[in-house]
Amino acid sequence: MKIKTIASGSKGNCSIVLCKDTNLIIDMGISFLTLKKTLEENSLSFDDFSGILVTHCHKDHTKGLATLMSKTKLDVYIPEDMYDSLKEFVPYPKCKFIEDKFHINDVEIELIHTSHDAPSSVGYIIQQENKSLVYVTDTGYINRKYLEKMKDKNCYLIESNHDEVMLMDGPYPRFLKERVISDSGHLSNRTTAGYLQKIIGKNTKTIILAHLSETNNIPEKALEAIAEQELPKNIQVLIADQYKEGPMIEV
Repeated sequence: MKIKTIASGSKGNCSIVLCKDTNLIIDMGISFLTLKKTLEENSLSFDDFSGILVTHCHKDHTKGLATLMSKTKLDVYIPEDMYDSLKEFVPYPKCKFIEDKFHINDVEIELIHTSHDAPSSVGYIIQQENKSLVYVTDTGYINRKYLEKMKDKNCYLIESNHDEVMLMDGPYPRFLKERVISDSGHLSNRTTAGYLQKIIGKNTKTIILAHLSETNNIPEKALEAIAEQELPKNIQVLIADQYKEGPMIEV
């Protein structure tokens, strides 16, 4: 299993996950041509993919979805309650409605129901054979029942959206600051670091900190919060970038 982030942040989000014969796109908040170019540079095409997973309906996760639907044969895997918020982008016949646990070929996927101001927003636990990946962005908190399910996975891609001091001292209007820090907003560096301290295990190899705010965060602050938790030194910690593709990570 491999993961590559193509874009991560408030201007657009998209990643690809490669699982032997089953390849998946997660979110389509970038242009069709940007994704096509990245796939070609990695000797891939849309025909190599089994479908797309969507975390929620916000534009930075869906703005390229309509074009993707019109130019490929890919199906979209979403909870049924998410469909109304995506129907302008996704033709009904291309939807595969999913339960909390489902399979795409031999890949096992379990939903993490996130807390965000969007209908039926979700994250994913993706497993194939002995490889495992957790993918969680855009949530104000993570329910403890999901933390238990998330323990000791090989790779975590998890939101580390803002530094709390930068947010509160920054230029956002008060209503927007309150949205970001609310239970239906975004995870702070400190909160994410605390969650990771609880869930990483002996099998954890890589942490990818994602969806960093360009206004209310910097990579150094996100990494500093992780360092304060004194996680094992053998774990690789990376920052997903808004404008640069990440490396292809072996899970």
